[in-house]
Amino acid sequence: MNTVRILGKTARIIDLSNTLSNDTQAFEPNQHDIKYIDHVLGLTLGAQVFGLTLEQVKKAVPRGYAWAVEQVTLSTHSGTHVDAPYHYGPQMTDGTPARTIDQVPLEWCMGDGVKLNFTHKQAGEGITAQDIGQELGRIGHTLKAGDIVLIHTGASQFFKEKGYDHRHAGLTREATAFLVEQGVKLIGIDAWGLDRPFNVTFPEAMQGKTEFWESHFYGLENEYCQIEKLAHLEELPDSGFTVMALPYKIQRASSGWTRAVALVPVD
Repeated sequence: MNTVRILGKTARIIDLSNTLSNDTQAFEPNQHDIKYIDHVLGLTLGAQVFGLTLEQVKKAVPRGYAWAVEQVTLSTHSGTHVDAPYHYGPQMTDGTPARTIDQVPLEWCMGDGVKLNFTHKQAGEGITAQDIGQELGRIGHTLKAGDIVLIHTGASQFFKEKGYDHRHAGLTREATAFLVEQGVKLIGIDAWGLDRPFNVTFPEAMQGKTEFWESHFYGLENEYCQIEKLAHLEELPDSGFTVMALPYKIQRASSGWTRAVALVPVD
């Protein structure tokens, strides 16, 4: 069991992040590519850096290898990431600029965690405000400002499979509003997106049945952030843990990658 001593208490560390690799590059809508340069090739790079021939560098580095590096091309929405309000639109409904990820207050990204279990919901189903209320009642939790709510759908098990982006239930606008209006500033989900999948919502929007991307767009009325593509939520208790999901600080970006973790007290 991985533990850490923090603020005078011992806590178990649960990794809530998916591992980004090339396994999903063929079908992930947010394309990414990782090129691996091993230690031997690193020696060749060293020759370029120092302006020398490879043979000259080998004399200075008789081990026959130097550093390993990776060259990565990816979206800020690749892998486990935190979405900023700017992802939803350029400005809030009151006309103020939507915050980019480098402007998101760090206190939004650390706090008491609450897990809501909706693994019984089918892919494409909507999670309503009533569903949220019932689940909060089941676990005996009253939301407070600053709580970080994690939506457990079970979809993370399909992360490396084609069609992962269509395998989850998602929050309806009213469910998102229910959470945010009670002071929740960060909502996470173990799925490709917080809304219901595009293969369900886009046809409905074309028919005028619903607003496309309704939970995301709600964030332009009442700002909040999302953690998408979480993992291992099944290892968490319903509450009583801390979530840390600090996003990478990228200027003017709509999102930032995160190594999200949960700290579960053990004493």
